Amino acid sequence: MTIPAERVLVIGGGVAGLALALDLADHRPVTLLRPASDDAGASRWAQGGIAAVLAPDDDIASHVADTLVAGAGLCDEAAVRFTVTQGPAAIDWLLALGVPFTPDPRPEAPYPYHLTREGGHGARRIIHAADATGRAVIETLVARVQAHPGITLCPSLTAIGLLHDADGACRGARCLDERGGETLLLAGDTVLASGGASGLYRHTTSPAPTRGEGMLMAAELGARLMNLEFQQFHPTCLYDPQGAPFLISEAVRGEGGILRNLAGERFMPALDDRAELAPRDIVARAIDAQMQHEGGEHVWLDISHLPAATIRRLFPTIQAHCLARGLDIARAPIPVVPAAHYSCGGVVTDLNGATEVAHLYAIGEVAATGLHGANRMASNSLLECLVFARAAARALRRPSGEWQAPRPASPSRGTPPSAASVAALQGELGEIMSRRVAIVRDDAGLAKAEAQLRELGERVTAEWRHHAPTAALASLWHSLRLARLTVRLAQARRESRGLHYNRDCPSGAAEPRPSFIGLDALD
Repeated sequence: MTIPAERVLVIGGGVAGLALALDLADHRPVTLLRPASDDAGASRWAQGGIAAVLAPDDDIASHVADTLVAGAGLCDEAAVRFTVTQGPAAIDWLLALGVPFTPDPRPEAPYPYHLTREGGHGARRIIHAADATGRAVIETLVARVQAHPGITLCPSLTAIGLLHDADGACRGARCLDERGGETLLLAGDTVLASGGASGLYRHTTSPAPTRGEGMLMAAELGARLMNLEFQQFHPTCLYDPQGAPFLISEAVRGEGGILRNLAGERFMPALDDRAELAPRDIVARAIDAQMQHEGGEHVWLDISHLPAATIRRLFPTIQAHCLARGLDIARAPIPVVPAAHYSCGGVVTDLNGATEVAHLYAIGEVAATGLHGANRMASNSLLECLVFARAAARALRRPSGEWQAPRPASPSRGTPPSAASVAALQGELGEIMSRRVAIVRDDAGLAKAEAQLRELGERVTAEWRHHAPTAALASLWHSLRLARLTVRLAQARRESRGLHYNRDCPSGAAEPRPSFIGLDALD
C-alpha cells in the first residue's frame, strides 16, 4: 500500500517533543505520543532554568567557552556554538508563548527577568520560573498543544519499536495501548523525544525516569549511539529513603548554598577553586568521596544563612516540598545525595536532529548532538531541547512524497508476563548498574557488571521471546541491551574523563574522542 508522507509522529511529550509539535503543526499534521508518565518526567522536574545569553554584560563566546570546559574536551564545538547562538531566540519564543519567568524588579536590573548562576557558568545567565521552570514551560506548552487543531495527542499509547519500509527508512512506530493491544502508527517522518537513560540506575532524580528505550529502538534500525558511558549524576538529590525522588536545584548552590560533610565541615573549596559551583561531575565525585570516607549515606547542603525572605522568593517549591517532609531549609541544612540525572550520550544526530536512519529524528536527552561532551553543564539541557526542537521543525516542514507502508509480522506469543517478575528483573538491572557502573568505576567492577548483565540478559531474552509484550517488558528488553552497550563503552574508554571516572585509568590520558557503538556489538 502506498500512502502519503505528510504526517509526523513524535514519541515523547517533554519540552523537546511539545516544542517540536507546536512549532511544526502549522506546516504538517503531527501525532504526539504523550503518555501520562510524561507529566512526571525529567522536563517537569527541571527546577533550575534555561541557560542563554540574555544579559548585556554576557556574550556568546563566554557561554561557548564555559560549555567546552565542562564537556572535558569531548564537545563538538560547532554544535556548542550553534546551540548557544540560537538560545536567545528560543527564550524569546517561550516568552511570546507566555511562559511565566521570574521577573527582576530592580530598577538597575540589566535584564527584565531574574538571571541566576549555576555550576560551570562564568556569568548569571539562567532564566527561570522561580524554582519550577520545567513545570512552567511544560504547562504552557501543553496548553498550546492541546488547543492546536493540527496536533493529535495519544495519551494511551506506548511505543515499543520503530517501523521501517523496504529501504530501511523509519516510517512510524509499533505501539501498545493500555490493555496491551497493538497499534501501528504510520508516519512519513518520526521524531524520538523519549528522554534519557537515568532509569537504568536504582536512584534517580525523577519519579518517572526513562530507561533509554528510544535510544535502543533507534539502534534496532541501525542508528549509532554515542558516549553512553557519560551518565551524569546530579550532586544534590534530597536524601529521603522513605519518599519519592526530589531534586534540589543547582541554583541553590548558585545563590550561596554550601556543601558540608556530616561533621559540618565545608569541603569543596579545598578540592576546586570554583567550590560548590564546579561542574557536576567534580561535585558529585567529591560528595561520593565524603560519603565513602565518613561511611555516611548523605552530606549536607546548607542555605540557612540566607535571609528567609530570599529563600521563599527564589525556592518556594523546594522549601514547600522539604517542609512537607519535615525539613525547614531556612533553619537547617538539607540532606543530599548524588542520583542519576542526565544522559550525555544517545542517538547520533546532526544539527537538525536528523539521525543516520532516513526519516528518523532525535531531539532532547535521547540525542547525542555533541553539545554536552563528557559532562553536561547545568541548564544547557532545556536549552538543547528547545534549540534542536525548533531546528528539527524547520527541517521537517516539507514532506518527502509517497512511500510503501511497512507490513511487520506480529507473531503471537503466549500470555503477558507477571508485572512482579518484570519489576524484579528491572530491579536487578538497576542494582548492577548502581553498584558497578556509577559515579566511580574500576576495571574489576565493569567486568563483573558485564558478566552479570550477560546472565541477566539470557533471562530477559526468554521473557521477551515467550510472553506477549507489555510496556514494562518492552522497557526491560530495551534497557537491558542499552545497559550492556553502556558497559562496553565504559570498558573501552581507557581514561578517566568527565563523568566517566575509572580508578584504574588516569585522567585525560587519551586523545579526546567520542565513542560510538551499534547494536551489532552485542552479536
